[in-house]
Amino acid sequence: MLGVLRPLLAVCLYLLVPGGQATPKYNNGFYYQDITNGNGNGEIYFNGVRLHVESNQPSVSATRGSSVTLPCHYHYEPELHAPRRTRVKWSWLPANAINVHPASIAVTRETEVMVAIGNRQRSYGSFRGRVRLRRAAPGDLSLVINELHLNDTGRYRCEVIDGLEDESVTVDLEMRGVVFPYYSQNGRYHFNFPAAQRACAEQAATLATFEQLFIAWEEGLDWCNAGWLADGTVQYPITEPREGCGGVDLAPGLRSYGQRHRLLHHYDAFCFSASVKGTVYFLTHPSKLNFTEAVQACASGGGHIAKVGQLYAAWRLMGLDRCDAGWLADGSVRYPIAKSRAHCGPTEPGVRSFGFPPLDQKFSVYCYR
Repeated sequence: MLGVLRPLLAVCLYLLVPGGQATPKYNNGFYYQDITNGNGNGEIYFNGVRLHVESNQPSVSATRGSSVTLPCHYHYEPELHAPRRTRVKWSWLPANAINVHPASIAVTRETEVMVAIGNRQRSYGSFRGRVRLRRAAPGDLSLVINELHLNDTGRYRCEVIDGLEDESVTVDLEMRGVVFPYYSQNGRYHFNFPAAQRACAEQAATLATFEQLFIAWEEGLDWCNAGWLADGTVQYPITEPREGCGGVDLAPGLRSYGQRHRLLHHYDAFCFSASVKGTVYFLTHPSKLNFTEAVQACASGGGHIAKVGQLYAAWRLMGLDRCDAGWLADGSVRYPIAKSRAHCGPTEPGVRSFGFPPLDQKFSVYCYR
């Protein structure tokens, strides 16, 4: 038996002596292949070195149309003196999918935003041409997003890959804006889920997320009509419990119907609008206008008749205050009050609504330019 093993022992001893052809640079028994880093043989070894990926802001808020930076930095511990080529991948989970059950794979799958190796990078989908890496200092892989869209909100993942080493960190992007209830010209509870999405989009808004509605409730939103949210649930916010709105025995909060059938069930909508680049303004005109005249008057001044989401954003984020009812693009008549006063509606600030009057009635108009 020993005679059989002698040749194998001789080979092993040859491989271990200095200068032997198979002598590795590191003798630790743990190697892996890597195409960008290594010792010349495609081998990498981290002897007690750890890759760290961090963000000093777990959540970032911004306004629509602006540029925003999502922080992400990486470093090695202990510090490495030789530079290494790393690969970074930024991916995104939309806000309406963050709290969806993991079983809904098609909904919760992250979408690639961009990948980069060295100075080469590629962006994808709606982010193409709008994103880049900041690279303000060594290890800085922060993502800069330009021309922020309403639908850009959600959870972003910064993933740094060095061979088989793979670490990541997430940053939530929130939009500063306002939640408002919205219903059809035909009356209450006429939207299925796709129709609610379209209705918000037509008014320069998106369906609100649960988090956005919750914040609006914390800030005082009280509305006793159920509406769709972005995750497909139906809820409504109550600050003052009362009969017909869940009852007086329930504590204030969000009343939830849970997930509803997106095609068969019909409700109102809770929309979310963020600030816009243009300006919403009250059009001074010598006379009141019907709806058709109002549209023409805004166009004559180089603008467009304002949408509901634009008026809400101007009221909430820009302090628009005008005690004059005016037409909006959906055929509704509203006016924004930032400072409550006599003869301008309720005692609380808000956007007052006259509903959807006949289009031949005469009012002023709010324009957008």
